[in-house]
Amino acid sequence: MGMDAVVVGSGPNGLAAAITLAQHGLAVTVLEAHDETGGGARTAELTVPGVLHDVCSAIHPFGIGSPFFRTLPLEDHGLVWRFPEVDLAHPLDDGTAGVLVRDLETTAAGLGEDGDRWRAVFGPVSEQYDDLAPDVLGPIVHLPHRPVLLGSFGLRAALPATVLARAFRTDAARALFTGVAAHISRPLNRPSTAAIGAFMIGAGHRYGWPVAEGGSRAITDALAGLLRSLGGEIRTGVHVRSMSDLPDARISLFDTTPTAFADIAGRPRPRWRYGMGAYKLDLAVRGGVPWTAEPCRRAGTVHVGGRFEEIARAEARAAKGRMPQRPFVLVGQQYLADPTRSVGDVHPVWAYAHVPHAYAGDATGVVLDQIERFAPGLRDRIVGMHVTDPAGFEAYNPNYVGGDIAAGAVTVPQLVRRAAYATGAPGAYLCSASTAPGPGVHGMCGHLAARRALRDLTTG
Repeated sequence: MGMDAVVVGSGPNGLAAAITLAQHGLAVTVLEAHDETGGGARTAELTVPGVLHDVCSAIHPFGIGSPFFRTLPLEDHGLVWRFPEVDLAHPLDDGTAGVLVRDLETTAAGLGEDGDRWRAVFGPVSEQYDDLAPDVLGPIVHLPHRPVLLGSFGLRAALPATVLARAFRTDAARALFTGVAAHISRPLNRPSTAAIGAFMIGAGHRYGWPVAEGGSRAITDALAGLLRSLGGEIRTGVHVRSMSDLPDARISLFDTTPTAFADIAGRPRPRWRYGMGAYKLDLAVRGGVPWTAEPCRRAGTVHVGGRFEEIARAEARAAKGRMPQRPFVLVGQQYLADPTRSVGDVHPVWAYAHVPHAYAGDATGVVLDQIERFAPGLRDRIVGMHVTDPAGFEAYNPNYVGGDIAAGAVTVPQLVRRAAYATGAPGAYLCSASTAPGPGVHGMCGHLAARRALRDLTTG
């Protein structure tokens, strides 16, 4: 049987694109340069034998709430979501912590005088998340499914995160929101930086912040299994360096950055900015992290950065190319929801800091100091460590230029540029996190790019 489509890259978006095409009867082949599928959703034994570490993506509020993934029988192909007792905790220097759990009322009650405000700001997002998601996780330019609802969300989403944070009075609520907003990896005083925080919190109250049993690789394993069941093929160890490396096909989709596609296609590189880098520590910790704030010991995700003003300063400094002495650090304790990742009392701890783009220094001590600030004695429990600096991220995945795991700075101008799936080359489309709606393990970039390619096939 001849080939209708070829997809370059087997991350969640590449596989989502291939599944969408296969569902419409196209013969699809996925080409992957690595020896295994997964892109940003892989899992490996990086420290102690048997201890499973997520290599990049780890916590998946957008995965379980993805409008596309929810239509797929991924559980039939081995995907099991596991949930921690506490979804997110944000420790403060006084030994307390802001705490987010799936139940909105419990979260609000724990925030004291800010409970009513938390409920007012994030309650509508969580209650109407399934109606909002197709628009927020959809193409940048489109007719909204729910225009009034989207407009209401957009009023808050358009704010700088630092402005929305000041709607709260307590350090706990301010820091809890700001830590989530900082996932955008931009200075938090910029317009629209509140959007990711508001939507991720809404996803958390609607679906929780789960992990995949066995590691994030279980997501791509399930997608790959589903694709094969639809007749799709996956070839690993295939490096695509030019268009001549592609087999003949009617359409080709690239789970790559715009600059990487330009190199493959032999075109001038477009103007495409990359953002902050990631500096990651995978730790094998005997007995877990000794957090001072007790809720952190039960939390699948811990945001380490102190008060909201401190997070904002650290993010602004990193964006300007200067290494913060107290960087914002995201810590994952996936083993609390999924004990299969541990060996005895040795547990995997996933931690990365936002650092300047292409940062070439050694930030290991700074990152450990920041965590130990809220968990004194951590170093004494570490029995294994694996470090991935920005250059290491780029070597692992060429989409992560300079350690930018978002595949491009999430700025307003680039949000508009992410709207383009068509490349201008006949039959060639981008389907990576560099397209709308942007980074995250939700498959929507690939799904939407494939739908655009299908429309062009139909009308062409």
